Amino acid sequence: MALVDRITIHASAGRGGDGVVRWLHLKGKEKGGPAGGDGGKGGDVRFRAVRDLAILARYRGRGAFRAEPGEAGGNEDMHGANGESVTIDVPVGSVITRLGTGETFELIEDGAEQVALRGGRGGYGNAHFKSSTNQNPYEFRTGAAGEADAFRIELKIIADAGLIGLPNAGKSTLLNSLTAARAKVGAYAFTTLEPNLGVMYGYVLADIPGLIEGAHAGKGLGHGFLRHISRTRVLIHCVSAEEEDQLAAYKTVRSELEAYGQGLSQKPELVFITKTDTISASRLSEIQALFSQEGITTIPVTILDDASLKLASDSLVQFLTKA
Repeated sequence: MALVDRITIHASAGRGGDGVVRWLHLKGKEKGGPAGGDGGKGGDVRFRAVRDLAILARYRGRGAFRAEPGEAGGNEDMHGANGESVTIDVPVGSVITRLGTGETFELIEDGAEQVALRGGRGGYGNAHFKSSTNQNPYEFRTGAAGEADAFRIELKIIADAGLIGLPNAGKSTLLNSLTAARAKVGAYAFTTLEPNLGVMYGYVLADIPGLIEGAHAGKGLGHGFLRHISRTRVLIHCVSAEEEDQLAAYKTVRSELEAYGQGLSQKPELVFITKTDTISASRLSEIQALFSQEGITTIPVTILDDASLKLASDSLVQFLTKA
């Protein structure tokens, strides 16, 4: 599943309805007292969080989102109907910035809503202006314009678990094996450009593009990688058995998380030793012992063995349940 994780949209709240000049119709009189109603309020623009990671892609090329205007006031002091608000659905975990003001808010829970633009107030009808000194006012007010602005929507929470590691750590292959994802896989020390997503027993997993040393300083794709990691719930750290020094590879990624900050290094973490079919059982034991000396428990996994995949899957589900 390709992911659109940042987009700019335009939106307009509804204009308020106009107040009107109307008069009571009384038998035997040319006109009665003032009876013009107030206009209705314009509709608001709201954002709502939904569990749909692909929804931002649907907004590409779309015109502005517009809420309905309020209706004009009516006879007999009847208030005009308020305009319908427009609700813009965004993925859970979106950070939304109003570009005109710089105001930023987050929607991190399913169903959470935020009013971003207020509809214009309705205008006053002539009944509003009646007083002891002005029994027959002709005065009225038009409705006010609704707010309008552009918004940048940035998706930061993309998954329950993010698979991280150096390029060629086997993340995409593992994601394909654990979920229904179809991430491209290549035997090269480069990296995918965007997260690939899959679902395992209801949990969303993301293959985070591979980190390189210096990513926190903008090297490679830099902050783009780390931004994706910043709002995953837990981290699945993949270390390839093919690395010459697995512990050093692990620490390289950990140092990037620590250098970037924002709590990345404090996230719950599960460590997989991947591609274990490429090494002997004795070498695997040596690698696990090295990690154990650092207080790190590791889980070996190879996609070529069903029992290994089941162990990885079960361990991940248990980890996510407790996290």
